[in-house]
Amino acid sequence: MRTFPSRTFLFSLFLSLCLYAARPAAAQNYKAEALNEAPPNELAAPVRNELSASGIRVTGPSGTLCDLWLGKAVPGNAKAPQSLGVVFPQFAPGTLMGAIRFPNPVKDYRKQEIKAGVYTLRYALLPDNGNHMGVAPQRDFVLASPASADQDPATLTIDQTIPLSRKATGSNHPSVWSLAPPEDHPKSFPSVFHSDDGDLWLVEFQLPLAGSSATMALVVQGSAPEA
Repeated sequence: MRTFPSRTFLFSLFLSLCLYAARPAAAQNYKAEALNEAPPNELAAPVRNELSASGIRVTGPSGTLCDLWLGKAVPGNAKAPQSLGVVFPQFAPGTLMGAIRFPNPVKDYRKQEIKAGVYTLRYALLPDNGNHMGVAPQRDFVLASPASADQDPATLTIDQTIPLSRKATGSNHPSVWSLAPPEDHPKSFPSVFHSDDGDLWLVEFQLPLAGSSATMALVVQGSAPEA
């Protein structure tokens, strides 16, 4: 006697296929591409002079998510010792890494509301004091500060950087954006990838350093599980 699959089985199979097909379709809605545009005039001239002449545009399902300009020769110490939980030890906290422009209001990695506008990005480390456990697998972040408030490209102390970044949130907490190590497989840059751990979207790029480069990724969509 010939048997046929039950309706329940067929429906489950159909649903699984739909979900599988939706994953690459969702990935195609996010992309990163070169942006042939100079750093915006909202940035102070000394800051603009330290940034690359062109940028990176990240788009999502609703259009442009952000535009990113990287430093053209970011200072770093290649001989810096490794530290637990730190992926990019070559950078000193307060180092200017680049600038970012949001055409629309967004939420940072801590789910804080950030107004549309232009912001500098400076390197920072999550405090290793036990109060931020579970926020991210690594301690590397950048802090966003309004372009109008951060006009000197020189490396700042973290005590100077945090008050500037608080102006982006209007609260007692700076605007934090998580940095992450690159994906394992090679690809062209810039690119976008998805992390199932937290449903995060990251833009991956090569940051120009003095005499070399560092490949890294920045979370541009999604937030910390503890946020």
